[in-house]
Amino acid sequence: MIIAIDGSAAAGKGTLAQKLIKQFGYAYLDTGALYRSVGLKLYEQKLDPTDVKAAQTAALDLKADEMLHLQMNPAIRTEEIGAYASKVSAIPEVRQALFDFQRRFAFHPVNTDGTPAPGAVLDGRDIGTVVCPEAEIKLFLKASPEVRALRRLKELQAKGICAIYDTILSDIKERDERDSKRAVAPLKPASDALVLDTSEMSPDDVFAAVIDFIKGKGLM
Repeated sequence: MIIAIDGSAAAGKGTLAQKLIKQFGYAYLDTGALYRSVGLKLYEQKLDPTDVKAAQTAALDLKADEMLHLQMNPAIRTEEIGAYASKVSAIPEVRQALFDFQRRFAFHPVNTDGTPAPGAVLDGRDIGTVVCPEAEIKLFLKASPEVRALRRLKELQAKGICAIYDTILSDIKERDERDSKRAVAPLKPASDALVLDTSEMSPDDVFAAVIDFIKGKGLM
């Protein structure tokens, strides 16, 4: 089974994904980390994230083991690299380069130790609409920019990363604008997705609503 989780930054996708993989024993792919990995490669090479050729090359050259290495770098979760990721994700050539990677994982999911998994959980921006429109479960999480900025601020502070709320809020609004208005795979819920506004919901509330949704489809 494939569970697709889409939504805006800091809406709770990662937290929900962790609860679902623990519940079902599925493999997990944070597709945003793919774009962040490309963004970090460009940042480290001091390249422009809007440079189509440079971004496409970085995406095509990205290997699984390199991605795992890049994800260990604390910089990958900073707002600066998040902005880079949002910019490269708007480039059609980059999206195509990473599309096959995501499809292979969805239909042949493996755990971190290399063993096959009975299903996959993917979170991102266009999983249910573009990458895996055939996913059995499609979810879309959203929350107000202010709530998401506060969540991101607390997350960064907990990691010892210096951050300013107003800067994070501005970055989130800019990313929302780019993600929702880009020509290729804009951020939007699939027509058959469960849409949840998590602004006033706890992680447990979100998880319970999703489990009820899955049960309602007779899939557990």
